[in-house]
Amino acid sequence: MDKEISVKSVWFQDECIFIQTTSGEERSQPLKWFPKLFNGSLAERQKLELSPFGIHWPDLDEDLSFEGFYTYSKL
Repeated sequence: MDKEISVKSVWFQDECIFIQTTSGEERSQPLKWFPKLFNGSLAERQKLELSPFGIHWPDLDEDLSFEGFYTYSKL
């Protein structure tokens, strides 16, 4: 994907992780694809860092790229 993805929010619901872009588009992926996130506590999941390229969870040592939400997305 060549376009830059700007994400304004990340949340968890119904065993999925969701992102919403600044343009309002939503994408999701199943948590079962990411065992560290799936098995992480709510506090560990909520402590995240956004970068221009993706999401990082320092306590879980997990990274997801925004591009992955467009390549392998449920929505």
